[in-house]
Amino acid sequence: MSTYDPAALECLAAIVEEGGFERAAQRLNVTQSAVSQRLRALEAQVGSVLIVRSRPLRPTTAGQLLLKHTKQLRLLRADLERDLQELAPSAPGGGREDERISIAVNADSIATWALDALQGLVRQRLPLEIIADDQDFTQEWLRSGQVLGCVTTLGSALRGCKVLPLGAMRYVAVGSPDLANRYLPQGLTAHNFRDVPFIAFNRKDDLQAEFVARTFGLKRVALNQLFVPSSEGQVRAVAAGWGVSVVPELLARPLLAEGRLVDLAAGQALPVQLYWHCWNLESQVLDALTEALTGAAARQLSPPR
Repeated sequence: MSTYDPAALECLAAIVEEGGFERAAQRLNVTQSAVSQRLRALEAQVGSVLIVRSRPLRPTTAGQLLLKHTKQLRLLRADLERDLQELAPSAPGGGREDERISIAVNADSIATWALDALQGLVRQRLPLEIIADDQDFTQEWLRSGQVLGCVTTLGSALRGCKVLPLGAMRYVAVGSPDLANRYLPQGLTAHNFRDVPFIAFNRKDDLQAEFVARTFGLKRVALNQLFVPSSEGQVRAVAAGWGVSVVPELLARPLLAEGRLVDLAAGQALPVQLYWHCWNLESQVLDALTEALTGAAARQLSPPR
C-alpha cells in the first residue's frame, strides 16, 4: 500500500476546505505554485484526478477517499495530543490550525444546545470546526469525508459509521402579538395560513410547510416565504413582525414568556428527531465528542423515540 506525503494530503484538504488554491496557499503559508505542485504529485501517485476544477471546486471520488484519510490522520494526532496533555499538563496543547476537527451541525442545534455541549472540549483546546447546514443535509458532509461526525435527521448509518439517537427538537409556530391580532386573531388555521408570509431559514428548509401540512392534515402546502439564513435571525424577524415562522421551542421560549412572541397553534408542536453520526473508529476525541453531544441532548431535547 502506498504511503502518502502528509503535507500533500493536508494540501488537498486545504484546497477543498478553503475552496481554492490561493486561499489554500495562504493557510499553509506556501506559494500557490507549491500547492499546485503538491497536488499534481499526489495525483500522479494515486493515478487519478483528485480535484474537479469547477466553481466551486470539489473533490472527485478518489479525492473524497484521501480527504477522509486525512481527517482520520488528524483525529489520530488529536488523540495523541490529548494523551500527551495527560502525561504533561504543562506542555503546550492544541493542534495546528490546518488540522481542525470538523463536524457538521444543523443551525438550530447550534443556536440552542450544541455549543454548550462542546464548550468543555473547546476549553481543552480541541481545534474544532463546526460546519452549519440544514439538518437534512449535514450527513452529506460526512458521506464526502469532509467531517468526522454530524448531527442530522437521518437515522440510517453510512458505511463505516455509527449512529446514536439524540432526541427530538420540538418546533412551534410563532408570530408577533401585533401580527397575530391583525391577521390571525383565531390563531393559525387551515383557512388563513396563506394570509401571512412564513420566514424560512433558506430554500432547503421545509419545516414551515411540514408543520402546516401535519397540523391541518393537508397533503400539499404552498407558502409565501421570506428567507433569513440564521436561526436567531428568524426569531428576530418574527418578533419584528415580518411574518410567521416555525422555530425551535428552545429558542422561542424566552420570548414567549416575555410576551414578545405568541404561539399561533397552541398545543401543536412538530418533533424533529436528531441523530449523531460519526466514524466507527476507536478514538478518544470521537468518544469525547459523542459523550458531550449525547449528554447535552439528553438534558435539553425530548427523549428519543
